[in-house]
Amino acid sequence: MQDIEKEFGPTSWSINNKTSIYIITLLLSIAGIFAYVKLGKEKFPDIVIPRIIVATVYPGTSPTDIENLVTRQLEKEIKSVNGVKKINSTSNQDYCIVDVEFNSGVDVQAAKQLIKDAVDKASTELPNDLPSAPLVKEVNISEQPIMYVNLSGNLPAAQLKKLADDFQDKIEALPEITRVDIVGALEQQVNVDVDLYKLQASQLSFTDIENAIARENITVSGALSTWARRSAPCAWPASM
Repeated sequence: MQDIEKEFGPTSWSINNKTSIYIITLLLSIAGIFAYVKLGKEKFPDIVIPRIIVATVYPGTSPTDIENLVTRQLEKEIKSVNGVKKINSTSNQDYCIVDVEFNSGVDVQAAKQLIKDAVDKASTELPNDLPSAPLVKEVNISEQPIMYVNLSGNLPAAQLKKLADDFQDKIEALPEITRVDIVGALEQQVNVDVDLYKLQASQLSFTDIENAIARENITVSGALSTWARRSAPCAWPASM
């Protein structure tokens, strides 16, 4: 038998040209490192979910009535929208939620407009005494909070609110932060108790008091503000 010597060309070339192989390997490594450094990376990537939520509030209505009067009317029109993959609805006391899922790849804003059009068509079949029109909103992961900061202490509510406002301003100053919301803080208000007998004796009405308070809380420019301060004393009788 005759021995036949077989040889694989690329392997033989690599062995005979080791320097070229080292250079090619080095270039590929540098190119890979450069591509990795330039590769876009996000800790919280913007994930697009093709889902639209339709929420309707109808106070004083049982779940059964919500189902018959609102939910079914909305579903009937939404089912006719092109690209709808699945519809899930929940009817509870005083409100209902219709969750519309579209096929992947659909433009969310276009899908939202289609659902708005379907809701407008269904509005003629909805009860006339709804407090507000159904709310149509897309599911946006980027709007979900990434962190919660709880602020508490043995302090008055007004002082805690002031500290929360300071934290909000400092956090929103960071370039990576889009928005900071304060939840649970009580808003300050001023109650005006009116003596009806003195009001009638002065020949004034609630509208006069309302307008007087409104005029004292107007934000205007500096030049106009000077004029307003000078003219304000002449605008009301001394009895006021």
